[in-house]
This record gives sequence, C-alpha cells and structure tokens, in this order.
Amino acid sequence: MKLLALDIGSSSVKCAILLGGRYVGGVKRVVFPTAYDGVRAEVDPEEILRALAAAIQQLGAAARRVDVIAISNMAPSWVAMDKHGRAITPIVTHQDRRSVDVARELEKTIGKARHLKLAGNRPFPGGISSTTWAWFNRHEPRLMKRADLVGHLNTFLHRKLTAARVTDPSNASFTGLFNVAALDGWNEELMEAVGATEHQLPQLISADGVGGLITRDAGRRFHLTHGTPVLVGMIDGGGAMLLAGAKAGQLTNSAGSTDVLAVCLDQPPRPHERLLTRALGVDRKWLQVSTLAAGGSTFTWLHDQLARDLSKSQYQILLRKIAKNPVETRVRFDPYLAGDRMSIEQRRAAFTGLTLATTRDEMLSAAIESLAAASAERVKLLRSLGIRLRRDVIITGGLTEGLGELLYRDWPGKWTFRVEDEASLRGLARLV
Repeated sequence: MKLLALDIGSSSVKCAILLGGRYVGGVKRVVFPTAYDGVRAEVDPEEILRALAAAIQQLGAAARRVDVIAISNMAPSWVAMDKHGRAITPIVTHQDRRSVDVARELEKTIGKARHLKLAGNRPFPGGISSTTWAWFNRHEPRLMKRADLVGHLNTFLHRKLTAARVTDPSNASFTGLFNVAALDGWNEELMEAVGATEHQLPQLISADGVGGLITRDAGRRFHLTHGTPVLVGMIDGGGAMLLAGAKAGQLTNSAGSTDVLAVCLDQPPRPHERLLTRALGVDRKWLQVSTLAAGGSTFTWLHDQLARDLSKSQYQILLRKIAKNPVETRVRFDPYLAGDRMSIEQRRAAFTGLTLATTRDEMLSAAIESLAAASAERVKLLRSLGIRLRRDVIITGGLTEGLGELLYRDWPGKWTFRVEDEASLRGLARLV
C-alpha cells in the first residue's frame, strides 16, 4: 500500500511516498516563514497551504496514485476557523508567549495541582494552546464569535483537504482541554475556564483512523486524487516513536534546533510539572516529553557570535575537543536562549562569571557543560518517576550531523544510540 506522508514542522513541509516504510522516490521539502513580533510567533495559514501544494507537486503524478495519506504536524499550532473552514487567526506556534497573564489566571482559577491532574500539563503559554484560545477570547471577542472550529494544524489541514472536523489524541493533549491520563475525551471544566464550546472542538479519532476523503477542490489545489482517504495523523514526534516500535520505556530524541526527549508509556502517566505529557495518538499509550528549547540552536548561535572565523567543520572539531577536555573556569551559562517550554514565566539565557580575562574557549566550555548537564537531568527525572528506560535510543534531527554526542556525554549508564533520518516522516507508515 502506497502512503503519501506529509510532515509539517516549524519551518517547512516535507513529503514523501512510502511503500512498506521505504521511499518511492525522495523526500521533497518546501520552507515557509514564521513571523516573530516581540512575544508573538505566528505562521500565515496560506503560507503553509502554498508550501504543501508545492511540495506535493514536486512528487509529480505519483502523488495522485497513492492509496492513503497521513499527516504529522508541529504542535501546538493553534488556529481558529470560520464555518467555511477559512482560517480567521494566524497559526500560533509553541514559541508564542503572549498568553503568560492568561496562563497564570487559568492555573489560579483551576488550581495548579488540579490542572496538572486534569490536563496532564501545566498551562504553559503557547506550549499548551488553551492559553492561546483564552487570550483570543479575551482580546479578540468579535473575531472569536466567528470561530466555528478551533484546533491545531492537523485539524486545519483536514478541513482543507477533506472538509472533516477531526483531530487525534496527541494533538488534543496539547490543547490543554483533553483528559490526557484517561484518554476519554474533552474536559468540561477546562473548556469552561477557557471559554471553549463543544461545537468548536473537533471530533476525536485515533491517529490511524480515516479522518475523511480528499475533496474535488482539494484534489485540484494540492495535486491529489479525489476520494483518497486521509488518516487523522499525529504530532510529529509520534512518528519517530512508532518507527522505534513504541514499546514501554522506549526513548526517542529529536536533536535539532530544539532538543526533544520522549519516552513511551503503556500505563497511565504520572504528570509532572517539568514534563509535557500527551497521548501517543494510537492505542492506550502515552509520551512524556522533556525539551531543551535551544539545543542545537545554542551551538549555532555560539558559532555566529563567537566563532565566525571558523568553518563549520573547524568549529565542530573545537567543540568536541573542549567537550572531551572541559576548560577549568568560573564562567557559567544558563541555556535558555529560546526560553523554556516547561515554564509559565519566560526564562532567559545568561553568561555569568565573565571577566576581561575570559576566553572564547571558556565560554564555549561553559555552554557545553550546561547543555550536557541539562540533558542528563532529563534522564534522571524520568527514572525518578519509576519509568524503566530501554537503553536503545532512536536519534533524529539535524544535530546528528556532528554534535549530538555532546548532549549525551553525561547521561548516567550505558546507552546505544541509533540515528534514523526523517523518523517522523517515515514513522507514519506504521499507521497504515
């Protein structure tokens, strides 16, 4: 069975045709911009639709001959639509921090412990999209009166591709309105606190279920065949976990600009305020996730700011050398260049202990030590919750090109790391 896999991340659309988990042709990629304005991080929905059509078109006539289509998407990626399925808001990404005040109020109204129990997560601004929904209800009430359907990017894409109103449990988990631990539907208490109505919410269907069929209009616009079934799909990290086998205790690490470590559970999770907890999207399985919001992007920033005189390969050689033999220094680094996805209050990065005698190598060493320690702490946190971790770890993401081992250096115990390219995309084949 030929599958058209669509993976929409934070900066690009990737698509490929898979047969039995193997590519039929290559991966096509089209980028789209994210607009940053102060604390806001938004994507124009039309930019994603244009990128999706262009990526599929690059596959040529083969895209019209697939048997089924599946979607993986970045999340949160909140968007509101009118009764015709047109987006009336931008797509608000997980980097958006406009809803800090709303997040504080939600947690105060519901109670910190109760919100964590019901939603499986604290109401992190942008990172749990109920805060974004509540912000729009407060600041754009006239606009939100037109909101007929509200969800994440997969709901918007289904509305455009199939005219369906659907989402899966993984995306539902990051709305902050879903009973994550029980996997039994939307939570009325959380909906009331946000101002969400049942009509506005999409239907919940397992990620491997058929959400709808390609409409005639969508077939013409996106170079697809009318009537092709489209699976509901899931959050992008779920595909990598499916590719790894989705066994209890399995770890996957998406080591890119953001470093995302996820573990699979087959028993209801114990929510923790320093973890993101969500459904896998299929079966009764969950993921608990810890992120370093600026993982690989920290190394890129350091190169741009401190080591422009070095080529990429020279820079990587220097980092590996320093990681192997850390510089003795009093310089310290707080690794929050992109904030912290698991904090309501925004955290900021900082170097401390600098003097006129501080060298570049000292600053690079401080950054490496900080990131390696933060990465290792995630493993310790998962173990502290009683999770038995498998020792084989699936690695994907751009940091695998040369610097990933710096983050694993201080992990306690012995581990086996296996790199899998395009794991989120290829993992969608496991939904068929």
